[in-house]
Amino acid sequence: MPRTVEYEDPTRLDLIRELKESANKEDAAIWRTLADELSRSGKNRREVNMWKLSKYTKDGETVVVPGKVLGDGELGHKINIAAYKFSEKAKKKIEKTGGKMMSIQDLMKKNPKGSNLRLIG
Repeated sequence: MPRTVEYEDPTRLDLIRELKESANKEDAAIWRTLADELSRSGKNRREVNMWKLSKYTKDGETVVVPGKVLGDGELGHKINIAAYKFSEKAKKKIEKTGGKMMSIQDLMKKNPKGSNLRLIG
């Protein structure tokens, strides 16, 4: 049986490199942890549904998901979410509550030290 080679997304690899650089430069452990999480194989990467975000966050909080945000469940309050990917259903639900979505790169620029963030996944 021939071996299959898993496709490496260059965007994800660049993000991992940026996270590691920022972790070292800013001495921010959260970026190092995120880089490790995103280095996992595709089948082991995190996926988080709306119900989990609603259950484990507070109104106005900023969270980071080291993977994909999915749309199962309801989001009961406004939160700011940085993630590697968002499903279309999740995007609509986040916008409906007045929350904000951003890329992990954007969050790193806004908050280089990674302070007051919660990692969910």
